[in-house]
Amino acid sequence: MPKGKKKGKSDRSRVDGSLQTSDDDSFENASVMSNYSENHSVDENNDGADDYVPDQQHEDKLNDIVDGLMQKSSQGRTNCYTMLRNALIKKHAPAFVKDRLFTLCDCVEKSLKKGIAAEVTEAAELATVMAVQLGVDESADGVWQSLRPILLAIACDKAATPLVRAKCCATLGNIAFLTDVEVGEILTLMQQLEAIFAGSYLKGDGIAPNVTTEVAQLHAAALSSWSLLFTLMAPGNIATMMNNSKVLPTLEHLSELLESSHLELRLSAGEALVLVFELGREEDKDFAEDFALDIAETLRQLATDSHKYRAKKDRKQQRATFREVLQYIENDTASDVQIKIGRRVLPLNSWVKRKHYDTLCNILGPSINIHLLENDLLKDILEIEPVEESRILAHTQNQIDRAKRKVLNAANFKARTISRAKNRDKRSDF
Repeated sequence: MPKGKKKGKSDRSRVDGSLQTSDDDSFENASVMSNYSENHSVDENNDGADDYVPDQQHEDKLNDIVDGLMQKSSQGRTNCYTMLRNALIKKHAPAFVKDRLFTLCDCVEKSLKKGIAAEVTEAAELATVMAVQLGVDESADGVWQSLRPILLAIACDKAATPLVRAKCCATLGNIAFLTDVEVGEILTLMQQLEAIFAGSYLKGDGIAPNVTTEVAQLHAAALSSWSLLFTLMAPGNIATMMNNSKVLPTLEHLSELLESSHLELRLSAGEALVLVFELGREEDKDFAEDFALDIAETLRQLATDSHKYRAKKDRKQQRATFREVLQYIENDTASDVQIKIGRRVLPLNSWVKRKHYDTLCNILGPSINIHLLENDLLKDILEIEPVEESRILAHTQNQIDRAKRKVLNAANFKARTISRAKNRDKRSDF
C-alpha cells in the first residue's frame, strides 16, 4: 500500500491551493428560459451551510482569502477569486463585503487590467456576487461606478479574447441590473452592447456572417445582457424606441439573429424578441401585430427543426424554447411556472420574471435558495411577499412539538422492546 502524507484540514483550506468546480447540469428537454423545475422548492429549515465552521472561524478564512488576492502569483490570485466567490455564494454575508468593499474593488480592478484570461474571468464573476451581497445597500453603487469603465473597455476591446469579452458583457448587464443605475446610463450601455452583437446581423446580400463559436458566444452574451437591461424599460415609449434604430435595434434586426448557425445566439434572439413583445403589449395590445405574423413562420420552423446535422441535444433545447416563444407571440399566453419557497409559492407568470429568476440562478446556482430567504434585493426583484410572523412562530412551535413526540415515541418503543424480550426469555425457560 503506497504511503504518503495524509492531507489535513490546513492543506484543503490553503489559500493558494487549487479548487475544482463543476458546471451545473442542464436539462436536455428544457428551454434556456425555463431551466428550473416547476416543482422546485426552497426549504426554509435548511440554510445550506452545513459545511461552514462557526462565524468567527469562517470570517478568518475569508480574510485569508482576501489577503491572497494581493499575492504575486497569477494562478494563486485566480484560485482565491474562485474560493471567495464560492464562499460568498453559499453564505449571505453583506457586512463582510461592505467592510472590505474598497479593498475588493481595488483587487478586482487590478486583475481586470493586468490579469490573464482566467483571472479576468474570475474577477468579473466575483464583482457580480459582490453586487448581490450588498443588495439594497447604497454602497452597491460603488461596485458599478468603480468597475464599469474597465469592464466596458474590455468588452469593446477587439484585441481581447471573445470569452473574456463575453464574461465582461454578462457582468456589466448583471451589475447594472442589480444596482440603482439611471435610465440614461442603461440606454447607453444597451447601445454599446448592440454594437457588439450587431456583428451577427445579416450581411447586405441577406446571408448570415460566418463567425466562430467563440465570437458567437460573445454575441449571445451581449444580447442576453441587452435583454436583461431591456426588462428595466418602463412601458410608454417602447414602440417609438424600437422603431428608431439609433436608440434600440429594430425588430427586423433582432429577427435576423434567428438565422445564425449557432444555437446559443438563436436562443438569445428568441428570448429578446419575446421580451420585447411582452413589454410592448403592456402599452399597446396591438404592438407590432404585422411583424408578429411575419415572424411566426420562422419561429415555427425553429420549433419543429429536425435537421440531422444539428446535435440531438441542441435540437431538443431549441424546439422546447421556440415552442414557448411561438405560443406567446401567437396566442399571448405564457407557461405557468411556480416556484415553492418554504410555505410560499412564487408564480413566474411572465417572461420578465422568468428572465430575472434565470439570471439570478446563473449567478448563484443552487445557493439561490439561501439568498431568496435572506436577501432583500432578491425579494424585491422577484416580488416575494414576507411571511407573517405569527405563521412563522406557529410553524416553529409545531416542529418542536413534532420533535418531542418523536423522542417520546422512541423511548416508548425501546421500553416495549425490553419488556417483550424479558417475557420471551421466561417463556423459553418454562
